Amino acid sequence: MKAREGDLIETKAGLIFDVKGLTHPPNKIIAFPRFIPDALGNRKRKNASYAKVYALSKRFEFLENNFPQYLVHDTVFDERLCEIPFTDVKKHYKPIEKLQQLRKSRNPDMLETQVLHLAELLKENANIPWNAIGVSGSILAELHTPKSDIDPIVYGSENCWKVYSALKRLLNDGQELFKPYRREDLKVLFEFRSKDTAADFEDFVRSESRKTVQGKFAGTDYFIRFVKDWNEVKEKYGDVQYRNVGYAKIEAVVADETEAIFTPCKYEIEKVTVIEGPKLPISEIASFRGRFCEQARAGERVIAQGKVEHVKDIKRDRECYRILLGNKPSDFFVLA
Repeated sequence: MKAREGDLIETKAGLIFDVKGLTHPPNKIIAFPRFIPDALGNRKRKNASYAKVYALSKRFEFLENNFPQYLVHDTVFDERLCEIPFTDVKKHYKPIEKLQQLRKSRNPDMLETQVLHLAELLKENANIPWNAIGVSGSILAELHTPKSDIDPIVYGSENCWKVYSALKRLLNDGQELFKPYRREDLKVLFEFRSKDTAADFEDFVRSESRKTVQGKFAGTDYFIRFVKDWNEVKEKYGDVQYRNVGYAKIEAVVADETEAIFTPCKYEIEKVTVIEGPKLPISEIASFRGRFCEQARAGERVIAQGKVEHVKDIKRDRECYRILLGNKPSDFFVLA
């Protein structure tokens, strides 16, 4: 079973998890609960009701109370993670297959119709094949509501950059469908995100207002996830050893943001000053969370706070230190 960022898996117990990252342990998938069977939940599918879990802390709390066997200390990532054995997986949901199903559907609902329209526009404007684009999120699990967001996902670096460029044009050409977030939209987004990621509203607006990966399509929120394709994923589980060496706040200049649009995202940094925490030669900022994509550009000075990791690439005989964002509410990444 090859699962990657943006996929969903359903366990035999009926829980639906979202898959994180592109590298997983043998016979397991790193994923976190997203939809939980709940008689009082507002998500309906056939005769079942589900509740959606947002905050990472709530996901861990649910697992600790109900499925503690999935929580392990992963020695490769040196992190407490949720890992689902293949033997517990009942269904694997794939974004590309879901979009193909929607294209054949005779009676898509209003949100599904919007997804199809958005995908068609991106495909045509970016000139990418249908097998490079899919739809993730609640639509993938058939647990969306009329108020749900649209979560397209694009695969392969070349296709991702084509879509990114096309989307930038669409957002800037004054057409009616694609619109960047306005300040009032960002206020709503800030109130949601600040529940588990620390931020000042004005700092938040400075970064989020210029992002291309998110906005409104025909009045509905969208977030486009860009993911490397399988043939671009060189790292296998165990090739790189990650070690937690503390927690730090740094100020730095972004040297290269080439990987900033992808999930997971990465920024190479220079001229680093450690404000708090271990005084180490930190050279990267990374995150598995989409909210830290497109956060800063090359040449910009930034302030970031998060877990410090020693990264040892065994195959390439390379070592570095990085800041990893997204594990704690106190993590942040802003323009200085």
